[in-house]
Amino acid sequence: MTAVAGLLFLALALFAVGQAGATRNGGQTAADAAALAAGQDYRDRLRAELLKAIVDGGAWDDLLNGRGLGAGNACEQAGWFAGKNDAEVTGCTPGYLPTSFTVTVRTREPVGDTVIPGTERQYAKARAKAVVSPRCAVSTTPSPTPTSEPPADDDEGDDEHGEGGEDDKPAVDLRCDGADLTIDPAHPDLFPDAKDLFSVHLAD
Repeated sequence: MTAVAGLLFLALALFAVGQAGATRNGGQTAADAAALAAGQDYRDRLRAELLKAIVDGGAWDDLLNGRGLGAGNACEQAGWFAGKNDAEVTGCTPGYLPTSFTVTVRTREPVGDTVIPGTERQYAKARAKAVVSPRCAVSTTPSPTPTSEPPADDDEGDDEHGEGGEDDKPAVDLRCDGADLTIDPAHPDLFPDAKDLFSVHLAD
């Protein structure tokens, strides 16, 4: 009987360890998802501001390098995704150079009742860091300028904002993950997706 009781206790103890491990894994999943959500929210805003700067002729160098914006709603997005994974954000810290978001979470549910005392009050805590990295840099070999047609004798239909006008913005030549990319400010609808301009990945 003693041996049977000992084996039963051992089995229950192993079950408690497994239950604690599952809770801890759930917490880490929530932290990873929350950190990535914060980084992706920041990445989407980077794209929007970069597009606006290029179209308006403003400064965009810092934006292309993944900098120049505040955290915005990134930590709110982290909290929402943590909640979807049954956890709560206990900390969200933006970092810079490179831009990153470090998120800590705590599971909403404890490990639960087990043969090991105190597990009913034990919650899993986890931490994750997401880094936003630029995929593109200004190209050192800009695309050739197309040969222009000879000017017409009259300029009917042209105005100060028309083709060849003072407000025309130059194309932006980029090198993104080894591929050349030209952005024409006159066609913002062809602007690359955020994921083509910036990566978001977990880091230690």
